[in-house]
Amino acid sequence: MFNNFLQQIYFNNRVIDYIIALAIFFLAILTITILKNFLLKILRSFAQKSTTIIDDHFMEAFQKKMRTFLTLLYFGSFYLGIYQLKIPPLLEKIINISLVALLIFFGVRFLLSIISYVLESYWIKKEADETRITAIKGIETFLKIIIWTIAVIILLDNLGIEVSALVAGLGIGGIAIALAAQSILGDLFSYFIIFFDRPFEIGDFLIIGEYLGTIEHIGIKTTRIRSLGGEELIFSNTDLVNSRLRNYKRMKKRRVLFKFGVIYQTSLEQLKEIPVIVGEIIKQAPGATLDRVHFASYGDFSLDFEVVYYVNGRDYNKYMDIQQEINFKIKEEFEKRGIEFAYPTQTLFLSKENES
Repeated sequence: MFNNFLQQIYFNNRVIDYIIALAIFFLAILTITILKNFLLKILRSFAQKSTTIIDDHFMEAFQKKMRTFLTLLYFGSFYLGIYQLKIPPLLEKIINISLVALLIFFGVRFLLSIISYVLESYWIKKEADETRITAIKGIETFLKIIIWTIAVIILLDNLGIEVSALVAGLGIGGIAIALAAQSILGDLFSYFIIFFDRPFEIGDFLIIGEYLGTIEHIGIKTTRIRSLGGEELIFSNTDLVNSRLRNYKRMKKRRVLFKFGVIYQTSLEQLKEIPVIVGEIIKQAPGATLDRVHFASYGDFSLDFEVVYYVNGRDYNKYMDIQQEINFKIKEEFEKRGIEFAYPTQTLFLSKENES
């Protein structure tokens, strides 16, 4: 009697087939529960022993997304159980599409949570500039749009919709937009180069060709610079990326070269004293480091000396203060020793020939 009951057919399946499907489903649920507890125990133990924060975040994300994973696994258990039965093709197709949709949806959400964590932990927390934080959030949104677009295309392909024509259309449309907005896209990519490579930041003092000033704003298309004269200079990001820049804010020390000349009537002993005098003056100047002092050349109207020293810092006002003090000391010491600075002069020598 019992065997006859098990062999009875309902909706193209025997009773025993329904029992087997239910057994597989409940066995899978039990296995998932055991593995979940075991895996959580291992992850907690590993997170406590490890010193990095990545595994801590993975543990935290795993716990937060536990319901998501469990929903997906429970649906997989249901799929394994019902796979043992003979079901109508339409119902089978619906179940398959639902499984793919769940896999794509939960997979994308987990991937985006990892991306968001990396951006927020390693970039946003280390940034003090609000503009760069806004840009990072914009990049995060851009990545989300791209990932969800790819996910939708994959889902449409699994639904049986022909997506090759759609992808081709998007490609042609993208090329047309790129050609029409080539300059804008060029500035946009240059902005990403500036953002990631960081050749300069807000507050840096730059010299670009004949222009110079301080960076005030870095935008998606243009960068604004405040010149020493007070006016605002606006450069496209592409122009800045393609230019040779001098970033004085990142200068650790300033190399200074200056020259001066003394008159030709200066004696040899005085010429030999000059490098010693100037060298001692620079050595005693606070914030300056002497490199060299040399009698460099014979000029048209002077004996020329060349001096090189370093200012320990990038502050221009500090450099000018040091240079001014050095000039005062040189003038003072030369006056004490009767050494005269040269200036443009001409000496005319006349000779009187004896008349025959």
